[in-house]
Amino acid sequence: MSLATWLPRPLFSLVLLLIWLLLFNSIAPGVILLGILLSLLIPWLTADFWPERIHFRYSLSIVKFIAAVLVDIVIANLVVAALILNPWRALQPCFIKLPLALRDPFAITLLANTISLTPGTVSADLSPDRRILLVHCLNLDDETTLIEHIKHRYETPLKEIFEPC
Repeated sequence: MSLATWLPRPLFSLVLLLIWLLLFNSIAPGVILLGILLSLLIPWLTADFWPERIHFRYSLSIVKFIAAVLVDIVIANLVVAALILNPWRALQPCFIKLPLALRDPFAITLLANTISLTPGTVSADLSPDRRILLVHCLNLDDETTLIEHIKHRYETPLKEIFEPC
């Protein structure tokens, strides 16, 4: 048997171990040993549930994407707080249809989750053909501007990371 059979997702195993240690906030031998055991066992037992390996290109785009999302989350938190704390401002909630250029299912999932992580927006539905993502906005002034923002800040970097040229 090859190493890939026993360790099908080495990065996933490492992340599981790190999360385990952070949750227990301990580096006691028993905690480490159980963490190693679970981080090896869980990916091995769930290998059949993973349809295929996720392929992405390591590039500066990953760092830029993560930085953009973190900055946008902080800014969106401040904007949503200002909207909620201002009782005289009438909110304009609505749904928008976001046309997708992404085709990779994992990249689409990551985009939908990124939108939902950003306060004030939630991805609500994906069309059966995976070409339109329905997004709910807490307050929307200009639909075109929001669509361009999402495509530029999130979709374009995800396309560079997950899809071939």
